[in-house]
Amino acid sequence: GVSGGGYATLSTFMKSKHKIRKFSAWASISDLVAWHHESSIRKNKYAEHIMDCTSSEKLLNIENAKSRSPMYWETPLEKLTSSELAIYAGVNDGIEGSVPIGHSINFYNKLLTDIGESEASKYVSDKEHLSLLEFRKPLGEYGNISDRKICLKKEAGNLSLTIFEGNHEMLTAFALEELLKD
Repeated sequence: GVSGGGYATLSTFMKSKHKIRKFSAWASISDLVAWHHESSIRKNKYAEHIMDCTSSEKLLNIENAKSRSPMYWETPLEKLTSSELAIYAGVNDGIEGSVPIGHSINFYNKLLTDIGESEASKYVSDKEHLSLLEFRKPLGEYGNISDRKICLKKEAGNLSLTIFEGNHEMLTAFALEELLKD
């Protein structure tokens, strides 16, 4: 899924009891508290939508927003042994789109922390995150997905994060090919 569908994908990964082999989340919302703040700054319609879905009046109901945010949920650790979760984000999303790349990066890092990953290079560092935000270009040679350069690629077991040259989008042909592999 992409955008709200990416949110649904992360939510399904975190909460579903079904055995699902692959999850593919694109331009995903992972934290309604952060997204409300980001949307309020940009004065877009999503800030009001978040207020509505969290039963908020004049101020955001933080606890309700957290209860609806995959970022704050308990990670199903056993699921990462049998399911793959691939997270994708266009490096320009948040500028030319509605969901900043921090949602994907922070969620990926959260899962690594929750599974007890000790190798620092598996995480997206603050330096890498800030470089992506400042320069919006590849941080190394990571290849391509479809016709787009990959700006950053991280993997740990069945979990991956790919930041690519793009906006708020899903590269549908690539996504389908990846889901059908094996």
